[in-house]
Parts: sequence; structure tokens; C-alpha cells
Amino acid sequence: MSAQYPSENEEPMRYNAWFAAQDNPDERYPLTEVVYYSQSGGLLEVVHDMEALRQRSAQEWRDLFERRWMRTIWPYGSGVWGKKEWVCPIVDDGNVVSMFEGGTNLFWAERLGAELGIDDLWIKLCGNSHTGSFKDLGMTVLISVVRQMMAEGKPIRAVACASTGDTSAALACYGAAAGIPTIVFLPKGKVSVAQLVQPIAHGALVLALDTDFDGCMRIVRTITADQGIYLANSLNSLRIEGQKTVGIEIVQQFDWQAPDWIIIPGGNLGNTAALGNGLSMLHELGLIDRLPRIVCAQAEHANPLYRAYLTGFERYEAISARPTAASAIQIGDPVSVSRAIRVLQHFDGIVEQASEQELADAAARADRSGAYACPHTGVALAATIKLIGRGIIKKSDRVVVISTAHGLKFSRFKVDYHESALRDVVSNYANPPLELPADTDAVRRVIDERMEAATK
Repeated sequence: MSAQYPSENEEPMRYNAWFAAQDNPDERYPLTEVVYYSQSGGLLEVVHDMEALRQRSAQEWRDLFERRWMRTIWPYGSGVWGKKEWVCPIVDDGNVVSMFEGGTNLFWAERLGAELGIDDLWIKLCGNSHTGSFKDLGMTVLISVVRQMMAEGKPIRAVACASTGDTSAALACYGAAAGIPTIVFLPKGKVSVAQLVQPIAHGALVLALDTDFDGCMRIVRTITADQGIYLANSLNSLRIEGQKTVGIEIVQQFDWQAPDWIIIPGGNLGNTAALGNGLSMLHELGLIDRLPRIVCAQAEHANPLYRAYLTGFERYEAISARPTAASAIQIGDPVSVSRAIRVLQHFDGIVEQASEQELADAAARADRSGAYACPHTGVALAATIKLIGRGIIKKSDRVVVISTAHGLKFSRFKVDYHESALRDVVSNYANPPLELPADTDAVRRVIDERMEAATK
């Protein structure tokens, strides 16, 4: 199936994409078919017609993407759909479900970088999106394809996912916008209140199961064997297609220059695979002349990829993830592990881990420089600090840390840190409020003491 549509004042060009088996490129399926696995049992990948994409030069692609960037022409003002040809060309514009996601701030962490000893540290604030996380980028694609499928007569009754919080919020929101019923499976008591209330507010059927994420994932796989309930987790590579625009966007924001490093928090590992795919397309189509190195950062309590990395990826074993403040990446059996390993090997990648102490302190240090980091961003920042300390990341390197969600979703984590109430963490940068009598002299005395201390 293919679609054609005009760009502004240009002749229409035809593009196509399809699902294909990684081990057998000739095994193909339309993107509108309800299928997730190849005949051999592996995950399917979205494959693009690269020969058709090469009909435009690298400069023509840059010019096209710049013309669309954050404009209001539907749906190209979205950070995802502005790259429609590279993402999902088979969806009719009228079936796109978008909140104009993407286009998020690339925050120059100048003060934090100086403190850490590097000149060019940036944080890509993917949480500055409609539901507060990068999951919007993949969900806009998946729900738009579902809407296309339903328009073509596919008997889909609902869309379902297992989630540690952010995926369920994005699915419920985009499903609500499209009028498509959604079902979310959450591990009971293991997501923040802010994350739990989002799918509830959007009218999803919320099922809190007495298990962890991996247990929820096993159940949702069984449930979505029913062709009428479509699977929205990142083993469905439509999600990967939207999320890969983060890498493309970073390069665009640097005037089409690749950074030296991109550090990504890793849980289910779809985001590592996604950014790699986007950057590879940029390189293959000639928009950049080199690839950055990619670091996948895992919480020490949920680190199966890190353990595999220590063996040179010769051995991988799923683990039982332990509780971590970085709850969204508390995953012991990531579904995109093979994809992530492939990307890391191609990008001369590194896998690092962060303890609870390291991730909490890293988030607090970033906050003190003007960021507001979720605990998962804290994992990536902690990995960055370690690599700088070892001299692997150099002073002059341009480094981008991926912030996956807005810190406001994890206010309890922030409060507990500053009240020194986080388990197994010493709050080295705690800044609790000071309770004083309503006395001017007492207030002046404390202000003077604090200002004097700040100058030392």
C-alpha cells in the first residue's frame, strides 16, 4: 500500500513502508495488517523504500523539513509528521491523530556542564510534550495507523498496552482523541499517582495487576492474540517509527550536525533502537556525514542489557528487576533487547548503569542548574558523569542527554529526596524549606547566612 500527497508548492512524490522480518527481508506485511511477529518468531521491523527517498537530495530533505518545522499546516507542524515520509507515509492525512507532539526544547545545560568539566552539555526535553513524555511520539503513529485500519474496515475493538506509566498515559490520550477504546495494564502500586491518573482521566479501562511490568507484558501479549485488540507496546515497531524522530530532531536543532554522544535511559529499550534508526536514516540519506556514539543507561536494579554488555553481548539473560526510583525503566526482560544491541554495535555504543544514590544525586544536581529531571533522566545523567570521570567523554565533546519525561510526573521522588526519605539514598543535595517564626530579624539572619555560604 502506498500514499501520495503534496508538499507545499511541490509535485507529489510516492513513498512506501512495510513490516519485514529481520532475518528474511522478503517476508513483508502491510503496515495496516494486525501482525507483530515474523514467521520465525522475531519482531517485525518497519522498512522504508530507501530508493524512493533518495529521489530527493540531502539538501532537499533539509529544506523540506525546515519549511515544515513547527508550522500549522496539518499535520506537518508536528515534530513527528513533519517527517512523514520517513516515518509512516501510508497514513492518509485525514486519519492522522496528532497533538503537534515533538519540537521539544534542546536545553543547554551550561552550568551543569561546567560543573562536570565539559563545555557542550545539552538535555533533550522530550517530556515537554502533550502527556509529558516521549511516548507521545510513538503513540501518534500507532493510533493513526489504527485509525487508518478502522477506516479500511479492520474489526479492531480496542488498543491495549502494558505500562509502567507513561505509555498508558499516551495511549489513553491519543485513543481518546481518536474515539478508540483503550485498555492499560499497570503493575499495582508501582507507578506514580500523576501517571496513574492520566489514563483514568482519559477514560481508559485501567487494570492494576498484582505483578511487575514484565508480568503485565506477558498478559497483554496473550490478550492481544485476539485480532480485535491491537497491541500498543514498543514490540510493535510502529511506536519505534515515531520515537526515532528524536534523533532526527536533535540533528536538525544543531543545524544538521550530529553531536558526539547521545545518552539514553534504557528500560524496554525501544528508545535506544528508535534513535539509532533515525540517525541511521540521516546518515544513509546523506544529511549527516558521521554518526554519534550512543550510550544506553540502565538503573542498577534493572540492568539486563548492562550485564550483557559486560560479556560483549555474547550472553543475555532476563532478570527479575528490583524496585528503583526510575520506575518506568524497572524492566528485567526488555522486548527490544535485540534491536538495541544491534544499534549499540553499529554506533560503537556503551552501556552504563546507575545506582539509586547516583541517579538521585544526578537528578538533584541537574535541578540546581535549572533543569527539572525525572529519575530516568537522572540515570542518564549519572551515566554521563561516570563517563566524563573516566575520560571517555572529553571536555570538548558535544553531549546530548535524553530526558524522557517531565519531572512533574515524579514530584513524590523530588519531595522524598529533599526530605531525605528515599530508601538507601543519602540526599547530598537536599534543600528542604526552613520553618521560621514570623520575625524579620530571624528571616534576615537566615538569608545572610545562606548568602554568605553561597559565596564560599
